[in-house]
Amino acid sequence: MKIAIIGTGNLGKSIAKGLIKGQNFNSLYLTKRNVSELNDLPKQENIIITSDNSKAIQNSDVLIFAVQPKQLEEILFQSKEYINKEQLVISTITGFSIEKIENILGQGFSIIRAMPNTAIAVEKSMTCISANTDDTSKITIAESIFNQLGNSMIIPENLMQAATVVCASGIAFWMRLIRATTQAAIQLGFDAKEAQELAMFTSEGAANLLIQSGNHPEQEIDKVTTPKGCTIEGLNEMEHKGLSSSLIQGMVASFNKINTIKKEQI
Repeated sequence: MKIAIIGTGNLGKSIAKGLIKGQNFNSLYLTKRNVSELNDLPKQENIIITSDNSKAIQNSDVLIFAVQPKQLEEILFQSKEYINKEQLVISTITGFSIEKIENILGQGFSIIRAMPNTAIAVEKSMTCISANTDDTSKITIAESIFNQLGNSMIIPENLMQAATVVCASGIAFWMRLIRATTQAAIQLGFDAKEAQELAMFTSEGAANLLIQSGNHPEQEIDKVTTPKGCTIEGLNEMEHKGLSSSLIQGMVASFNKINTIKKEQI
């Protein structure tokens, strides 16, 4: 597989590092205006760093666009003569629809939108993928790329805004919950470093229990709650103070805001 990442900034570089670790490519073209910023990447014959987008596109089968939203339209117009219908076009740009890309490139191109989150930097991204093609081989390629960087899920494009809230904004929501747990641990007697370590690894353990068991959260909660015990006492107090409802309302508010932004852009 010959892959090009057009725009190897923070996100593009994270994708590149995951691909390099997996080594599932014949060639990997990485484009950036200032190529010196990619000097820390491994020096391999099949990793080509260049500022020439056209060169990267013409020598690749999979094109991953990871530029800034304001740059994508211009770059697509500049590159469209080099893109052919046999290639797979993957866009990681928030808010740029498949239809808008089709309006620039034309019909008949295999286009995928991928929405990773910042955990892609540590190969733990939850990436949502939408496609305009029923070609399972093309979709499988996209899944294989992002599964090297965490986990992926195929969703309808009309759920991309919601996925942005749950997965991308969701990183911030979980960070705030971890911070609150850290603050509580400090109040209970741990120093700040110990408190954060306890909060981080406990949250990681909770997530992995669900990932590996496939259980519903309440099944795992039942395992640590005993009649008249401290866990159920704490849970009930949190619910009385609105833990679940606050989180749900916050996510709905975030979703409403992202839709407002989209309407303003239109």
